[in-house]
Order: sequence, then C-alpha cells, then structure tokens
Amino acid sequence: MTERIYLDWNATAPLRPEARAAMIAALDQVGNPSSVHHEGRDARRRIEQAREQVAALVGAEPRNVVFTSGGTEANMMALSPALETPDNKVGFDRLMISAVEHASVRACGGFPRHQVEEIPVTSDGVVDIGALDRRLGELQGQSVRAPLVSIMAANNETGVIQPVEAAAALVHAAGGLLHVDAVQVAGRIPFDIGRSGADLVTVSAHKLGGPHGVGALIKRSASLHFAEPLLRGGGQERGARAGTENVAGIAGFGAAAACAMASMRTEGERTRALRDRLEAALDAGPTVIFGRNAHRLPNTSLFATPGLRADTALINLDLAGFAVSSGSACSSGKVATSHVLAAMGVPDRLRVGAIRLSIGPSTAEKEIDLFLKAWIKLVAGLSKGKGGLAA
Repeated sequence: MTERIYLDWNATAPLRPEARAAMIAALDQVGNPSSVHHEGRDARRRIEQAREQVAALVGAEPRNVVFTSGGTEANMMALSPALETPDNKVGFDRLMISAVEHASVRACGGFPRHQVEEIPVTSDGVVDIGALDRRLGELQGQSVRAPLVSIMAANNETGVIQPVEAAAALVHAAGGLLHVDAVQVAGRIPFDIGRSGADLVTVSAHKLGGPHGVGALIKRSASLHFAEPLLRGGGQERGARAGTENVAGIAGFGAAAACAMASMRTEGERTRALRDRLEAALDAGPTVIFGRNAHRLPNTSLFATPGLRADTALINLDLAGFAVSSGSACSSGKVATSHVLAAMGVPDRLRVGAIRLSIGPSTAEKEIDLFLKAWIKLVAGLSKGKGGLAA
C-alpha cells in the first residue's frame, strides 16, 4: 500500500496525544457534570479546566465560553436576531456577511434571506473595508436598526487573513455587533478577542488537534445575552446551550488548546517555511497561487494550473498517497466550484482546478518535496495531452 501523506490540516488536524490522553481520562470517569456528588463535581472540574484553556487561547474570560457541538453550531448560535446587549434589547433585523464566509455562516443562522447582505472582497480575497463603511453609513442614513456583521478571521480556502480590527471599529461606530469565525486562526496565529474588537468568536476543536464534534462560541463581554438559545432545556452552559456536556470531547478540546497555544510561535514559523518552499517551486511553472499578495495563514496555499481540473488532480494525488482538498471540506465529499474564488473574480477555467494544500506541526520537508514531484508529474501529463489522468 502507498504510504500516505496528510496535507489537509484545514479540514481537520490529527488528534494531539495530549488531547487523546485527556479524553481517555475523562471517559474512565463516571459522573454527570450537573450532579452535586463527588463524581459529578469531578466531571464539572474537567469541563471548567477546559473552559479556562479554551478561553486563554483567545484572551477571553472563562465564563464567556459556551461549549457547542462544533464550529457550525457556534456560528448558528451567534447569528441570532435575538441577541441582546445592554444598549439593544430589541435584537437585530439585518445580517451582513462577507462574500467568502464558510457555508455555516452563509446559511445565515436565524435570519431570513431578505435580511442578509454580502460584503464584497478584493481580488486578493480581502474584505472590502471601504464597501463595508459605505454600506453601514447608508443604513444609518436610512435609520435602519444597527446590523449584526460576520467576518471570518482567516479564510479556510485561501488562508487570507481578514481586517477584523478595522471592521470592528466601523461596526461598533454604527452601533452593531461583530461575529468572527476564528476556526482557522485559533492555535495557528495569535488572536485576542479584546484587541480584535470582535463581540463573538467561534472556535473548533478538531482544527487544532482536538476531537471532532466539539467547538465553542466565545463572548467578549458577559453582558451579551442569548435571548433565544438555539438549544433549550436543562439550563447547561449558564443557560446558553442546553444538554449534558460532552465531557470527554471538551477535555480533549482544552488539552489541544493548551498545546496549540504553547507551541504556536515555533509551529507557525516552521509551517510558513514549508509553505514558502512549496510556493517557490510552484512559481517555476504555470500554476497560479490565489491570495498570495495578501497576509495569509502560514500553513495554507490554494493554487491551480490552467487546464487541470480539481477532480482529476484529487483522484491522481489520492492514488499517489496524498490527502489534499479542493477547498472547504464541508461539502459532503463533493468537488464543487469555490464561491470564495468566484467572489475574488477568478475566472471559471481556474476555479475548476483549485487545490488546497494545508500543513501542520508534523508535516516534514520531505513530504512537501514528494508532493511537488507528484504535482509536476500531473502538470507534465497535462501538457502531453493526458489530462493528468492516472495510467
């Protein structure tokens, strides 16, 4: 069997040993975290320790961390018309999202489609701050209720880092709230909820080496209130999210967050060097690298070669032992044209061939070199009229 090389860390990161150990310890311990006896208190202790670890990852207060079943649920919870602040008890009747958001944000949460607007991006995939400023000014001039705005911290396909701080200043000046999907940045580059200006932040365990099925929605201020929680019932998570907590998953999330925070700087420098090595070699051929003129995550590269389709490339690379993707992994295994690249104005002939390579702490230089060898072979096959198809 061909030795496998995993280069799809933006889809999910391998489970960290520390997270696995924390999960096993929690699974070996009986007790409902809502029970008052010793066993219940021990389960509660594990959750609260993880809450502190996840909060530290983004500089938040532990009491403002609400654990969820993942990033999608956290995004759905955040995009609620019924969010309340001390200055806004009537909620929101307008949602503004960037044109490159994840599918779970594009689903618009509790907002009907006619109350949702898109914020355009530049050709480099960066949110157009000028367009956001103009539209917020127009809404104020129309005496429209202040909007809820959602802009991701970094794009999951291109890795492009978004101007969250600048957006937050504009949104707050207009009286609105800003939600930030920080799933791809958490644990990879520094992100502080206070400095960013974000009011709500989404993070996910499995993107940073924790287990699948666990995430968190984090508030900047305890004064932000979920008037209509997505899940109602027993009052867990301080009333924000009902249901007995996933103790083992949450414990693993906390352990992964602590590890990612401790090694973020060194891992970031190493992955950036590998990414740059990859792209320097890609520059020698006809391959186009998307978003390369913008600030990007150190581990992500999205590229395409004219004439080479993504479905063909993925099949060949998989047979050769490489796990890569064509963009977001949240499309039920389908290879679809990227809405992110469409928003950037990338022509269809390139969009259909986009391949995302994302790396992590255990990626080796040799693996990058082996991928490049396979990619060059694919492109060479295309030039010979074989379309890159496996023999």
